[in-house]
Amino acid sequence: MLVGLLGRGIQLSRTPAMHEAEGRAQGLAYVYRLFDTELMGNRAPPIAEIIRFAEFFGFSGFNVTFPYKQEILPLLDGLSQAARRIGAVNTVVLKAGKRFGHNTDVWGFRESFRAGMAGATCDRVLLLGAGGAGAAVAHALLDCGVERLAIADVEPERAGTLVQNLEAGFGAGRAVVVHDLPKAAKAAQGIVNATPVGMAKLPGMPIPADCIEARHWVADIVYFPLETELLRAARRKGCRTLSGEGMAVFQAVRAFELFTGIAPDADRMKAAFAAFTHEPAE
Repeated sequence: MLVGLLGRGIQLSRTPAMHEAEGRAQGLAYVYRLFDTELMGNRAPPIAEIIRFAEFFGFSGFNVTFPYKQEILPLLDGLSQAARRIGAVNTVVLKAGKRFGHNTDVWGFRESFRAGMAGATCDRVLLLGAGGAGAAVAHALLDCGVERLAIADVEPERAGTLVQNLEAGFGAGRAVVVHDLPKAAKAAQGIVNATPVGMAKLPGMPIPADCIEARHWVADIVYFPLETELLRAARRKGCRTLSGEGMAVFQAVRAFELFTGIAPDADRMKAAFAAFTHEPAE
């Protein structure tokens, strides 16, 4: 079975290790390859050509990550209910000449949040990022009982579109666009980063450190590196934190089942994630 990951700057991804280890454990000849457009430089083809390449060489499917989770939508033949509701795809199954898009991110973050932030006060939460990953996280947070979600994005129009989508599904007043980060952080009990800021290829913090207080809980979906600058700053202030590990593992569990039709062992995939040691130097 041949599958892959489409994204930019993904050489440190732990997803291949998780999938291939579980494939071996299931007795499958399972190969996971990267389509990293950053390595292709100015010669990177349109993603439509990359998909045709995958189809020609017999891929069973591929995962999709930053920055293509929304761009890929028009290139697909069908969407799962979750992908349609969220407006983003992170898993594509290639079958019988068709391309079917799914979203396992929302389930992945929801499971991670419920396990890692049990009991956290979440009446008001600040979400940073309204792209493909942000849309999935937003749905998951509201599913988990967040009463009011404040959403900030470098593209306010994108945040506005997400708010409209959320209000259509969850009701008016459940989400709002914010422009003043210090003010929004002051009103929130929790802060979630769903932007790529903090990745090894995009170091930094998506919010000024002085916006974070000890009373906050802080979650990050970035997992390479696992210890982002945001989480490091939050821990120094005594905040309860949640890394991107849980979301990365749980979304991969669902994706593996979509690719293979076999239910994987989540604990085994988590162990494979933890065993992967290719962290960037501090």
